Amino acid sequence: MGEAGTWQVLRRPRWLLYLLLAAVFAAVTLGLGLWQLDRHEGKVERRQLVEANYFEDPRPLVEVLPRDATLAPSAEWTHVSARGTYRPEQQLLVRNRPYQRVYGYEVLVPLVLDDGRVLVVDRGWVRNAATAAEEPEVAPPPQGQVEVTGWLRPSEPDLGRDLPAGQLASVDLPRAELAVGGPVVGAYLVLGAEDPSPEQAPALLPAPDTRLGSHFAYAIQWWLTVPVGFVLVLVMARREAQDEAAARGEVVPARQARARKTRIWDEEDA
Repeated sequence: MGEAGTWQVLRRPRWLLYLLLAAVFAAVTLGLGLWQLDRHEGKVERRQLVEANYFEDPRPLVEVLPRDATLAPSAEWTHVSARGTYRPEQQLLVRNRPYQRVYGYEVLVPLVLDDGRVLVVDRGWVRNAATAAEEPEVAPPPQGQVEVTGWLRPSEPDLGRDLPAGQLASVDLPRAELAVGGPVVGAYLVLGAEDPSPEQAPALLPAPDTRLGSHFAYAIQWWLTVPVGFVLVLVMARREAQDEAAARGEVVPARQARARKTRIWDEEDA
């Protein structure tokens, strides 16, 4: 009873169920591989975007983001410059923001531009205060006219949390508009430098992480496991077919024994 016997075993209801489970396993592992590939491609696109925009010389903000315009996806992380005057009395703190594995606040300050628009500037990160009920001490921004350079980011999603006045759960520009009391530019600026430069300031945010991670390798690993379920079912079905043939007294071909190597001392003994 050879391969024909194996296929007869596989036609039984119990083994059809095993094949169905193997197919489900294959579909799941294929999907997981595609998911990891999608994550890899997303990180590749992000790296290309950052490398195309982040390290360019700063461009005037009005060229990248005209009045009443919102930031195009392809313009994220564009390096820009702008001039204006800070409104430190309207400073906002964004809670639970990580920096070097420590959580604290990011400091947002409105900058009234020369053309009258208001740009939300993320001036960097500060540590939490001693208790959650206290706000951290933040060094004030430069007074008077200041030129800023930095990188444009789109508004973050509203996390739907009600916080004390002057605090946000994310860099959500619509909520920042409510706090500022007027419309703001359709992107915020991650600060890179200020002129004049203050003696003390929040810690500037690090450059974006463009590492790709191991998603592509994970995708390959998942795809390599796609046929495993079918292989196991076929092996077990073949073994069951051989056991049934042996029980009926049929001759079951055994694996050909490997030729035994002749050792020097065996020849001497002979």
